[in-house]
Amino acid sequence: MYTVDNNGFYGKFGGSFIPEMMYKNIEHLRKEYLNIIQDPSFQEEFQSLLRDYVGRPSPLYYSQALSDIYGGKIFLKREDLNHTGSHKINNTIGQILLARRLGKRRIIAETGAGQHGVATATVCAKAGLECIVYMGATDVERQQPNVEKMEFLGAKVIPVTSGNKTLKDATNEAIRDWISNPEDTHYIIGSVVGPHPYPDMVARFQSIISEEIQKQLLEKTGHKNPTKVIACVGGGSNAAGAFYHFMDQKEVELIAVEAAGKGVETKESAATTALGKLGVLHGSMTLLMQTEDGQVIEPYSVSAGLDYPGIGPLHAHLFDSKRATFVNATDNEALEAAFELTRVEGIIPALESSHALAALGKIEIKDTDVVVLNLSGRGDKDMNTYLKFFKQQQQDKKA
Repeated sequence: MYTVDNNGFYGKFGGSFIPEMMYKNIEHLRKEYLNIIQDPSFQEEFQSLLRDYVGRPSPLYYSQALSDIYGGKIFLKREDLNHTGSHKINNTIGQILLARRLGKRRIIAETGAGQHGVATATVCAKAGLECIVYMGATDVERQQPNVEKMEFLGAKVIPVTSGNKTLKDATNEAIRDWISNPEDTHYIIGSVVGPHPYPDMVARFQSIISEEIQKQLLEKTGHKNPTKVIACVGGGSNAAGAFYHFMDQKEVELIAVEAAGKGVETKESAATTALGKLGVLHGSMTLLMQTEDGQVIEPYSVSAGLDYPGIGPLHAHLFDSKRATFVNATDNEALEAAFELTRVEGIIPALESSHALAALGKIEIKDTDVVVLNLSGRGDKDMNTYLKFFKQQQQDKKA
């Protein structure tokens, strides 16, 4: 019910709305991706790299401190402990193996927070392939540590100065590049967005997250299913991975957390399900923030990874069918949640993950609940933002 159909749709969302010049590449990918990734030799190599290179399985950590504060039993799925510091590496490992089997020699990617860019640059370095990463100029400035990592890994980072200079604009430029270089280039999309088969393909590579959660929960609690799974959603790859094996388990509540920015009532937000409507964005039918005449509204979030005007078609379907509950968190709520986890557990989360943490104070948690929160990334890249907020807090206290 929640998997993609043969035409690339999740309910009424998805599909492949692309210019003619992209058709050959997308059609080739659509015809080959399942045969390739389901081949036993592919899976053997993929699983081996996840284990020995990425460091999987990532731990499922029981947070006594958060459980004491919010109730229930709260577990953190520690994707922040993966090689490169986030869940993004799961997908890039899969796609670089796919690209090699497709005979591609040049890799392009888009990135917002920089975690997908770092993960792409990492696998390209390992595979010895050319790597070009498009990144909005605004994000280049606020995510400088990740820019430096990408360049050190051998990637060429191209700042994008169009539009709002963030993730949407980086994606636009990556698509233009692919149209201009169809023969030798593979585009590693970092989220469950874009034309079919990308949303399904990325979700499959990220589904290792929920697969591990089930095994780890069974070991720790005697039951493989939690009562709630919480994940942040921009495009939605970490949430797709965390939800994947639970989507047909109706007893498991799926909670997706979007970035409210300065508030959904303002014009500075990225909470798509609160503000968006049906439309086409980056090759798929989905929910997106747009004007009455269909022009994309520029999103805003303190988090570069959630600063996107739409959501992936899978998440649009989960929202539309009411299978998942969508909530949102403001910049300040996410920052406060990051400081709380840092203080009580000694774990500095990524700003994206901090939005998921902020949801703990917005939902009902019963004493009997088993809650798994996907901690999708580590906060090294966000230290400048955290320190600025921390210093402001100190000044406010003195005042």
